[in-house]
Amino acid sequence: MNVIEVRELVRKFGDLTAVDGVSFEVKQGEIFGFLGPNGAGKSTTINMLCTLLRPTSGHATVNGYDVVTQQNAVRESIGLIFQDPSLDDRLTGYENLMFHAMLYDLSRPLFQERAAEVLEMVDLSDKADKLVQTYSGGMRRRLEIARGLLHRPKVMFLDEPTLGLDPQTRRHIWEYITRLRREEDLTIFLTTHYMDEAEICDRIAIIDHGQIIALDTPENLKALVGGDVVAVRTSDNELAARKLRAAFEIEPRPGPDGQLFIEVDHGDQFIPRLMTTLSNSRTPVEVQSINLRRPTLEDVFIKLTGRAIREEEADRARDHMRKRRRMFGGRSPHR
Repeated sequence: MNVIEVRELVRKFGDLTAVDGVSFEVKQGEIFGFLGPNGAGKSTTINMLCTLLRPTSGHATVNGYDVVTQQNAVRESIGLIFQDPSLDDRLTGYENLMFHAMLYDLSRPLFQERAAEVLEMVDLSDKADKLVQTYSGGMRRRLEIARGLLHRPKVMFLDEPTLGLDPQTRRHIWEYITRLRREEDLTIFLTTHYMDEAEICDRIAIIDHGQIIALDTPENLKALVGGDVVAVRTSDNELAARKLRAAFEIEPRPGPDGQLFIEVDHGDQFIPRLMTTLSNSRTPVEVQSINLRRPTLEDVFIKLTGRAIREEEADRARDHMRKRRRMFGGRSPHR
């Protein structure tokens, strides 16, 4: 059963088309991901599905409710973890949950029961009476997840849920999320630029310039690249590419860090032939480094768009981290 259905969804801001006719479905209990760079249309799409933005055109339903004509029903069906912190740090963790319960008109006995459940689920029971301003960044994220689950939504939207967190905290957050999916039969829709997070998804839509350019399982998407990826850095990549083109009828593509990427079957057998081709000629090319690996989702994105996600997104994550550090008065926002 589809819990989200989207047909030709468009959102324009003046002359800018941020989302350009996207269509997809998300199944009940699925982890569905949007993978793409900053400005690709990920957050804009989520905002339309969560009724925070009105579509310019197209149609979308969440849990069977129309996002334009049945907004209240949609809002009752979803939980939302924003990209930026959204807690009141002058309240305790428990008080933040209580305020959320009031918005959803939960009775006091029901709130107390569910608050105890979700706080235990994210390991914050012993911190519930502490002011949120004393929480680390990881604890705040966990409280936001607990808050989003308080009213038992059918769908949880996670917009860059671990942006700016360190790898260990990110891993812990995902342990909570995947456990929730198992225990609650929760449908999870996330946006991310982290490749390891995208690998967790059952299916991924790669979005760029407001359009979905590929949608499939992580394994099927990686199969678009080919068998193996050989990354080689040389003294003259342009000459090396010409030699490899002529010798093997392949098309090397430039990588984000000054390498050439070559997609081949049986890469371990191809490397000696590559070395011989580049070194044995009137104009030899020096091989400075070479490695062999299986394709990644980053390779898929580069193949489909001609550029990498991680460079601009790494800068964005650093900016986000600096902002969070200012919020915490220079202290580490993790733990």
